[in-house]
Amino acid sequence: MVGRTAETVQAKRWTRQEYERIVAAGLFDQCGKVELVEGEIIEVAPMGSRHAAALGKTYTALSKIVGDALTIRIQMPLATDPRSEPEPDVAVVQGRWEDWRDEHPSSACLVVEVADDSLEKDRRLKSSLYARAGIEDYWILNLTGRMLEVYRDPRPEPEAVCGWVYSSVRYLTPQQHISPLFAAEAAISVATLMP
Repeated sequence: MVGRTAETVQAKRWTRQEYERIVAAGLFDQCGKVELVEGEIIEVAPMGSRHAAALGKTYTALSKIVGDALTIRIQMPLATDPRSEPEPDVAVVQGRWEDWRDEHPSSACLVVEVADDSLEKDRRLKSSLYARAGIEDYWILNLTGRMLEVYRDPRPEPEAVCGWVYSSVRYLTPQQHISPLFAAEAAISVATLMP
């Protein structure tokens, strides 16, 4: 690029509508799984067997306590804002499948990310994004550290990646139990979520 410096070149920031048109046109069919976060199209790493096992175990544990008014979505989009459409590993949302025929939900009662190689991204970027979206209960199933990280109480924080953080962070071992905010009477053993 003659006459252009690195300072004048800017990356294109995509909107959800642009992203959905690109996906619908099949332009990412050969690229693998992608998601839109803060206007950037991010490639998602392929799922390993431990990740898949943890995802299945988390779905099984949550399905025992989710009532008729809630739906568990596995790796499906959340339309959190005009420039983000992440696809969390698990999202428990208000409503039934037919409620989401024409658009993706914009929030969730609970979001769970299963993390191995993605741990730092899930802690910094995804937690800030979900906090900004008002998701009150965000869990990271940390496979490397063999713990469940529980993030709650979102609040603004100008220095954070997306301008929000969680005020409360707890680290639970496999010997401990967790109650999702949407089912405070339930107790899920962290060990049952681990592969």
